Amino acid sequence: MLASQAIKRIFHRSWKPLVRFNHGKAPTAIESIKKRIEDIPIENYRNFSIVAHIDHGKSTLSDRLLELTGVIQSGGNKQVLDRLEVERERGITVKAQTCTMFYHDKRYGKDFLIHLVDTPGHVDFRGEVSRSYASCGGALLLVDASQGVQAQTVANFYLAYSMNLKLIPVINKIDLDHADIAQAEDQIENTFELPKEDTIRVSAKTGLNVKEDLLPAIIDRIPPPTGCLDKPFRALLVDSWYDSYVGVVLLVHIVDGTVRKGDKVSSAQTGKKYEIKEIGIMFPDRTPTGILSTGQVGYVVPGMKASKDAKIGDTLMHLGREQETEVLPGFEEPKPMVFVGAFPSDGEEFKALNDDVNRLVLNDRSVSLKRETSNALGQGWRLGFLGSLHASVFRERLENEYGSKLIITQPTVPYMIKYYDGHERLITNPDEFPDLAERRNKVQAIQEPYVEAIMTLPQEYLGNVIKLCDHNRGQQTEITYLNMTGQVMLKYDLPLGQLVEDFFGKLKSVSRGYASLDYEDIGYRDSDVVKLELLINGSSVDALAQVMHSSQVERVGRAWVKKFKEYIKAQLFEVVIQARANSKIIARETIKAKRKDVLQKLHASDISRRKKLLVKQKEGKKHLKSVGNVQINQDAYQAFLRR
Repeated sequence: MLASQAIKRIFHRSWKPLVRFNHGKAPTAIESIKKRIEDIPIENYRNFSIVAHIDHGKSTLSDRLLELTGVIQSGGNKQVLDRLEVERERGITVKAQTCTMFYHDKRYGKDFLIHLVDTPGHVDFRGEVSRSYASCGGALLLVDASQGVQAQTVANFYLAYSMNLKLIPVINKIDLDHADIAQAEDQIENTFELPKEDTIRVSAKTGLNVKEDLLPAIIDRIPPPTGCLDKPFRALLVDSWYDSYVGVVLLVHIVDGTVRKGDKVSSAQTGKKYEIKEIGIMFPDRTPTGILSTGQVGYVVPGMKASKDAKIGDTLMHLGREQETEVLPGFEEPKPMVFVGAFPSDGEEFKALNDDVNRLVLNDRSVSLKRETSNALGQGWRLGFLGSLHASVFRERLENEYGSKLIITQPTVPYMIKYYDGHERLITNPDEFPDLAERRNKVQAIQEPYVEAIMTLPQEYLGNVIKLCDHNRGQQTEITYLNMTGQVMLKYDLPLGQLVEDFFGKLKSVSRGYASLDYEDIGYRDSDVVKLELLINGSSVDALAQVMHSSQVERVGRAWVKKFKEYIKAQLFEVVIQARANSKIIARETIKAKRKDVLQKLHASDISRRKKLLVKQKEGKKHLKSVGNVQINQDAYQAFLRR
């Protein structure tokens, strides 16, 4: 009975909402979906994504499109494509997702197959964004009517434009009382040179104009896929995730040809061979159809065991036809740009935490993982991330989803060491930084990574933001006043090391939350950087060492010793806390020794007896200082690193 009702819903021309199909759905319902897909020609396919700044309503608009096309029931689902807890809490997209929709256009009396590829927007996940855009023919350029054009929108617009996507400008939240639709339209026209008359006004929350204007615009303006059914099969790997039951699940875009369950395929990048165990579309969950053909976006279960083998941008092709299949362009290995040391807050929890970290890495192949040992914090890992947001999301997932407790060291970026003999070395750990003797005799130059930062902000905060950028060694490259909006777009070349030092938080502070930020990697540049160490009685605390520009060393060093003094308990001997850079002590604080009153037991005695006891105490403390170890508990390191 339920299966027959589902079939009626699928073929009903008014296209009422469907039941939400999951594994275990009635076989006849799946066959009906397969039949409907087979009846839709490739010229009626539409693949698109949504380009938007954070909190401009991308997830809400996705939900509304899924409701209006019958994929989910109205009102019962929120943020369907944001599957991770951290995505829902932060209002961001971390993992690329896709969903297939059926849409019957009454104007033409035809069915259309629409693939929505929901992409991350932050620069940390730019590799996933570019691969997602490569699977699309167009994109919705979504702008909040109350906030206007923001930095992330600008950066993703240029990326989408460079990939020749057909862009449809959409103004969202027009139902708000403080919405300024005319201003948003002017910004779109002036910033992106898109005609004002092409703009579509919608309210994703209420559904206003989504069905009437937006869906028809997707059909009319976004071109169909250009692949060929007759060519050898090849597919673009868009994203992947790990399933504990079936292994790695691949999200793919079929560029040419057809692939079926049971087919044997190979990877262009790894050369490994697989047999397709399951294949289908996301509707919105995995719905096996047994086949994917040219132009479609769906999932493949190849029996892959390691997430590291799923390389974003890779080309999948039929086994035995590799020679006649052209590999898709644009593949790049992800390069970690922010590194942190991670250690368990309780050393006894190392084994359990090691299992949690490795399990989470299974779902995030862009994290680099290397075991390391610290004299201060014990066994841990050196973790590499695509950016500071990526690192923050990873830690939040580890704590929320697994209940793990970590001590995270200060983030550092990779530095390029160029030697006189011509070879180069990339270092990611401050412990690997060359000492003063090596720098003088062997090192020709040290380079640090730079980014181009794009900021949009109201004009009244321009002076504060310029001061902040200059203070962080920024070099201004462009300033644009957005006409009639009171907004300014700033472009600065900034060292990545400054950016990971909570630059975004400082930017929000000086602009009272109105400024937005996006950035793009622009390579390495020569820099005068040194390693700053914290010494306790002459011994370096390796977990706290940091590489920074020489102009910051004195200020940071003085702050370090004063702050760390607060977390060290007084010992029976004197404790000296020092900051050292280039073999030179630049700051010092001293914690006086605890002093026992050795004269307390003397009631009446001569002065020589008193002096003898004091001299004996002094010699004892001197001996203790030479052989004693300062006991620093993990809470002290944790408090200092979270300062």
